Amino acid sequence: MVLGGFDIVVIALVVFVILVLFAGIKTVPQGYQYTVERFGRYTRTLGPGLNIITPFIERVGARMNVMEQVLDVPTQEVITRDNASVSADAVAFYQILNAAQAAYQVSNLENAILNLTMTNIRSVMGSMDLDELLSNRDAINDRLLRVVDDAVQPWGIKVTRVEIKDIQPPRDLVDAMARQMKAEREKRAQVLEAEGSRNAQILRAEGAKQSAILQAEGQRESAFRNAEARERLAEAEAKATKMVSEAIAAGDVQAINYFVAQKYTEALTAIGSATNSKVVLMPIEASSIIGSLSGIGAIAKEVFGGNDTPPTAPAPRQVQAPRTTPQVNPFNQNPER
Repeated sequence: MVLGGFDIVVIALVVFVILVLFAGIKTVPQGYQYTVERFGRYTRTLGPGLNIITPFIERVGARMNVMEQVLDVPTQEVITRDNASVSADAVAFYQILNAAQAAYQVSNLENAILNLTMTNIRSVMGSMDLDELLSNRDAINDRLLRVVDDAVQPWGIKVTRVEIKDIQPPRDLVDAMARQMKAEREKRAQVLEAEGSRNAQILRAEGAKQSAILQAEGQRESAFRNAEARERLAEAEAKATKMVSEAIAAGDVQAINYFVAQKYTEALTAIGSATNSKVVLMPIEASSIIGSLSGIGAIAKEVFGGNDTPPTAPAPRQVQAPRTTPQVNPFNQNPER
């Protein structure tokens, strides 16, 4: 088949249109933004999806990833304010907010962010003491984030996080810190033990004080009750004595016999329970006691003017003690008197 001149022109024209379409239609994936340059000058930014540019006049300049990205900061030596050398490494998270600024305001974006982060890590950590550096990692992260984010704002970058991954002091310094921590814990243990001992002594003293107070109150109550009991006993004894005296005054011989017999029995009980007596021999037969009571009754009748002659009470039987023990007679009564 022989093509004529017109056919060749048509085919060339179709091929040109296809090339123009391919050159003018641009597809931008999600998470990316493309910059458009017209004769080398930035004109606009293409978003995700299907976009059309002017072929042969405009072209795609930079393809920028606008998703959040991670930048690993390598380990570096840092000298703290108290001249301690430590090794620190970090990680930074950033996101491109303005593709045109990120493409045309800075060259080699990742390297710029990396060097900026490393420089600020040295300056921030170098202005702190070692103890503050090890205990305030969150404060270091906040300061680094604020400083680095302010520095990259003209580049259309947003630094979302800067995290210190690890801080490694020298080995000898770690050993010294371990000894310091051990000494501090022993100190706190001794302080707590001393406080516990002091509190225990205070509680024991308060317990002894309370016990003494209660004991004194108990003794006072006991003395009061004993005094009250003795008072009641004295009143009862006085009342009994008064009643016996009235009975004797009225000539009741049975009352005086009861009174004398009671005193006689109490005297025998006291003599028998004495601590300085080993052997006590006394006339304690029932007949002798009754005879003594009869003699006492006769004496009472004579005193109060009785007419009947009282019977004579038999003399108590003398018993010789095995040792030289004085003979005891409670009433020392002589029948001949």
